[in-house]
Amino acid sequence: MKIVQEFRQFVQRGNVVDLAVGVIMGAAFGKIVTSLVADIIMPPIGYVIGGVNFKDLHFELPKVELLNPDLKPATINYGAFLQTTFDFLIIAICIFLVVKGMNALSRKPDPTPPPLTASEKLLMEIRDLLKQQQGATEESAT
Repeated sequence: MKIVQEFRQFVQRGNVVDLAVGVIMGAAFGKIVTSLVADIIMPPIGYVIGGVNFKDLHFELPKVELLNPDLKPATINYGAFLQTTFDFLIIAICIFLVVKGMNALSRKPDPTPPPLTASEKLLMEIRDLLKQQQGATEESAT
């Protein structure tokens, strides 16, 4: 029973819920960016370089007919790897821009205090003089 209570406390922490929301939103954002890359950005790039669809790029390894002559040759699908790399780079750039924007919105104020005005300086001098006078009267009373 104690484990159930500990688990409930763990789940009810704000950090766990925030992390779960972040993971879910990140997965959804990843799908959007993947679609952006695969469906909008890559087709024009493939068209410019000669009508190539990156996902179709592959290298066939030599066919081995020892066991089963009907087997298709193995392929190295470097086009799918290129597509995934482009997806990653665009997602990384988008995340960088989002974090940069969030940091700009949540900038903390400058920790250095503004310079004192003339009246503030005068009030500080008066305060210090009063403290000195109060200390001198306490010493003479003892």
